[in-house]
Amino acid sequence: MTVKCNFRKLTDKGIRRESIGGRQFLTVEPDVLKLLAEEAFHDLSFYLRPGHLDELAAIAADPKAADNERFVCSALIKNAVIAAEGFLPLCQDTGTATVFAWRGEKVLTGGEDEKLLTEGIASAWRNNSLRYSQVAPKSMFDEVNTGNNLPAQIDIAFAPGDEYHFMFMAKGGGSANKTVLHQGSRALLNEKSLTAFLKEKIGGLGVAACPPYTIVVVVGGTSPENNLKTMKLASTGWLDSLPTSGDGKGSPYRDLDWETKVMQIAAETGWGAQFGGSHLAIEARVVRLPRHAGSCPVSVGVSCSAHRNMAAKITADGVFLEELDRNPSRLLEKCQTGSLKAASIDLDRPMPEILLQLSKHAAGSLVLLNGTLIVGRDMAHARLFDMVNAGQPLPDYFKNHPVYYAGPAKTPTGHVIGSFGPTTAQRMDEYMDFFMSRGASMVTLAKGNRAESVVKACEKYGGFYLGTIGGAAALIAKENILSSEVLDFPEYGMEAIHRIKVKDMPAFILYDNKGNRLY
Repeated sequence: MTVKCNFRKLTDKGIRRESIGGRQFLTVEPDVLKLLAEEAFHDLSFYLRPGHLDELAAIAADPKAADNERFVCSALIKNAVIAAEGFLPLCQDTGTATVFAWRGEKVLTGGEDEKLLTEGIASAWRNNSLRYSQVAPKSMFDEVNTGNNLPAQIDIAFAPGDEYHFMFMAKGGGSANKTVLHQGSRALLNEKSLTAFLKEKIGGLGVAACPPYTIVVVVGGTSPENNLKTMKLASTGWLDSLPTSGDGKGSPYRDLDWETKVMQIAAETGWGAQFGGSHLAIEARVVRLPRHAGSCPVSVGVSCSAHRNMAAKITADGVFLEELDRNPSRLLEKCQTGSLKAASIDLDRPMPEILLQLSKHAAGSLVLLNGTLIVGRDMAHARLFDMVNAGQPLPDYFKNHPVYYAGPAKTPTGHVIGSFGPTTAQRMDEYMDFFMSRGASMVTLAKGNRAESVVKACEKYGGFYLGTIGGAAALIAKENILSSEVLDFPEYGMEAIHRIKVKDMPAFILYDNKGNRLY
């Protein structure tokens, strides 16, 4: 399999044909693999596929789309324009580096392919303003950031011929967390049951992983592992050229009818492209696999709006990378953001006055945030929780200011901060009642839907949950953040508590202080 795309030539150095024992081989020098991996993950951090951008632009320009969807997709295009400058990556979560590779049996490399690819990956994260998101265990419960975004996931298989093919992926935690594997049976394989199953699972995706999504469903598989690997590859477009009907002999195929049904189900959820509407999904892939008679694994997964996948190949003619779109500004004229009215919220007022300002606007309203935000996410919340339980007071900053759930990428030279989009709010849900009951975390800002307990806590204590655009990290960093400083827990790296000043940062009131909600 491969991806239908245009390729650009990276180099033809370090590659040669040679005869060994009367057979022709393609020899690849070690530095070629390092260069390929470094260049691939650089491009994945700053550019998107042209077809993906075209789909976002179509929603932004669609008069039938909800205003909120047009606003989100327009922001995502603007985000791509800023990222394409090569300084601020598309997403603050620059992801887990994943490499699927198929090495021809007539390709000689010296046998240290995984090591060489890893060195290239490390260089990409070291030499660009990317975020180190990988943590390693020191014990069952104690972890530390590896400081280099390693280890990567590298999966190399052998294939016939004298070419080396690759699929590079940068997968963020938000979209990876939406993968569902269900160990079903033959009873699932009828229209009524499968439809009901998919309505439940797709409806449960929510919007925390930055839609509009590519939604992938894989039915069957000789093992759960086989199913999940197929799902991951299908999300990249690698399996798009599969046949579209089964042969009864075990070959996988794409089911186009069920892809249409998945798109219909996604549209009917009402989640939309983050803040309501019909565009939860931008496309769907449904793959049917053979299975053991006694089991039927079914997976559902997504690739988010930061659709960071890239094909590559090494042939006798050179090293080639998929050509991504370096000119997303071609789509700016389709961006529609002027139709939404928004009130300004002064965040430098005392917290009771901030709450009063927000209470004047209905759930679902767009507001523009101006002033001070405190930034803290998983590790910071756990630390503060433990401090209170140990008898220590909460810091005043956690009571006096709204809290933005985020963790920035590295700061490029000449910029205030690195890419700084919101992280998934759900991971902090269990802390909300605990902190709000103590007068803290009264206004929170992040992405995605949250648990019912958060709706109830906001109503009980008079708080608000606001959502900003997931996947617009470069845009937020460049246009909305005026200053940033580390305030507490510097040892946590990107998860340290920051204090930032923002200007006209867009946010939707998702849950208000009266129990009302956007969705």
